[in-house]
Amino acid sequence: MEEELLAGVPCSSRAVESVIRVSTAGGLYGFCAGPHNARKLGLSGVSQASYVAKSIGKIGFQCGIVSGIFTLTNCGLQRYRGKSDWVNALVGGAVAGAAVALRTRNWSHVLTTAGLVSIFSVLANSTRTDLKQQQQH
Repeated sequence: MEEELLAGVPCSSRAVESVIRVSTAGGLYGFCAGPHNARKLGLSGVSQASYVAKSIGKIGFQCGIVSGIFTLTNCGLQRYRGKSDWVNALVGGAVAGAAVALRTRNWSHVLTTAGLVSIFSVLANSTRTDLKQQQQH
């Protein structure tokens, strides 16, 4: 049912929705982790507030970028191949992981991150697929 509803939605719209949702979640994580990390660094007052604000923006932005790249790649592959399976999640996770790790310019780090993100993407996709099948029965 969900696949039928999403069939007419452009991949760019799905990516924007994903970026907004996951950036918000990342920002909330930054809001929770920022004060703890600032206290560990010995910051207080205005410097602590500045650190927390930067944490919210940085973590939210990074999470949104990963989510947008993954969603756009996954959706594009799904439309191109005409299938919604684990291969789309594997490639989407690898592209998103590699894109995030490219800043390090360390190829072993890029490959490791791409592999880990793709594995987690496939696991999340298979869990979602299993839940859909259980709801249908």
